[in-house]
Amino acid sequence: MPLRRAGLLVTAALAALLVPATPAAAHAADAPDGTDYRAEVTAISPARPGLTARMIEAGARLELTNRTGRDIEVYGYSGEPYLRIGPGGVYENSRSPATYLNRTIAGDTQLPPEADPAAAPNWRRISDGPSARWHDQRTLWLESTPPAQVGSDPIRQQRIRDWVVPLRAGDETIEVRGTLDWVPPPDAYPWWVAATLGFLLIGAAGPLPAGTAAGVRALRAVGALLALGGAATVALTVGRALDAGAEGVGGVLLGLVGGQLWTLLTGLGALAAGGYALARRAAADFALALAGAALVLFAGATNLAVLSRSVAPVAAPAPLARLLVVLALATGAGALAAGLLRLHAAARAARPRPPRPTSALPAARDQARSVARGSKP
Repeated sequence: MPLRRAGLLVTAALAALLVPATPAAAHAADAPDGTDYRAEVTAISPARPGLTARMIEAGARLELTNRTGRDIEVYGYSGEPYLRIGPGGVYENSRSPATYLNRTIAGDTQLPPEADPAAAPNWRRISDGPSARWHDQRTLWLESTPPAQVGSDPIRQQRIRDWVVPLRAGDETIEVRGTLDWVPPPDAYPWWVAATLGFLLIGAAGPLPAGTAAGVRALRAVGALLALGGAATVALTVGRALDAGAEGVGGVLLGLVGGQLWTLLTGLGALAAGGYALARRAAADFALALAGAALVLFAGATNLAVLSRSVAPVAAPAPLARLLVVLALATGAGALAAGLLRLHAAARAARPRPPRPTSALPAARDQARSVARGSKP
């Protein structure tokens, strides 16, 4: 029963914290958790100082930044003006079909009646910055099944196509050129084995008696490992913000608030709970369980695709991103198990024991022996 009550407390605390987390999770709903298609910008031709392009969000969006001091237009799929980026900000043409198709990664937005690529542009300001970001179907593979050449040889990396996004600067035509490649997915089995072994090793520290030297060392070890998982979560969160296009400290902070705030707070909470356990503070066991559960839920479960996809939405090499996810899973699940087991052991130790009943048999036996000795002649 004490273990059940502790589990209910952890569940209730997580449920209460899930409410403010919902908007942040919904904000990044269109960003992929991983993919096996790698889109890259290879060149801007001809090159212009102040004009840059890159793929962000694991290749889901194309970002174009214009600091040339002149307006540059992006062409849509029918050769119509789609975006205008310049000193006055970013404008979209409400009559371009690309304005609506590019709002989702699937490109399945229903076109309104005003969408007409042959009509004169109707510009609408959408941003005051120098950058525009959009899902461009020319850079993506939108089919649910892989290309035929990939289906016949899925274990080999291969080029799907070269792509071009046309631009115009005054009378000059510019091209953003890039590639789309198939990258075979990794084997997720070793990463799952590592996460499971880490969980079992950390969770094994839970049953050690809390009042003993071994129990104290176990508590500190679990706290240190949980803090390591928290640090991995913070690094993973910052890496996702950078991959989403954040630049500089201010850009990273803004990106975290916009879409990764809750995961960041989860990592910081794990760091705090680990320090709490290292200091052997009161309620350290409950802090371990709660922070461990949050780490599994918000840092591990939400990034599981990283383990089985070749391109991770993190500004870091894919193997490093997988290692960070495994650390979050193993330390979070291990701290949850160890915390609950320690709470259960503490509750059992604090439970009052009923007094042992005294038996009348020894006293009766002694009395009978005395009577027998007194009756002898």
